[in-house]
Amino acid sequence: MSTNVVSAREIKRDWQLVDAKNAVLGRLATDIAAVLMGKKKPNYVPYLDMGDNVVVVNAAKVKVTGNKATEKKYTRHSGYPGGLRVEKFDELIERKPEAIITHAVKGMLPKNKLGRAMIKKLHVFAGSDHPFKKMVEEKEETK
Repeated sequence: MSTNVVSAREIKRDWQLVDAKNAVLGRLATDIAAVLMGKKKPNYVPYLDMGDNVVVVNAAKVKVTGNKATEKKYTRHSGYPGGLRVEKFDELIERKPEAIITHAVKGMLPKNKLGRAMIKKLHVFAGSDHPFKKMVEEKEETK
């Protein structure tokens, strides 16, 4: 018996459609991160980018539990003195709802070249319309 070694040529990528409407942010992000990494595939290896492309719709309708809607803060710094910007969850979801899901998923991926390649396969949209309908429909037809 020999060990099955997976090469980059053998990886087949599908398209997953995820509806974030009324989904809890952290639970949704863990599921998306697992699909992006390829952990749901039977031939998963941690050293290759085996994940599928993920399209998330209705990002503006994602939910958080407890008081996080008013107390959770997102920070960023410009690199200049006094450049710290703090924004609360409810403000950010009004201004840029895609950033919330992207930020949560990015924190669950590896912090290296592999993680940067994985996050590029995530496509988040605030509403239900997206330009990847053809790819998602082709995947559903082959099932």
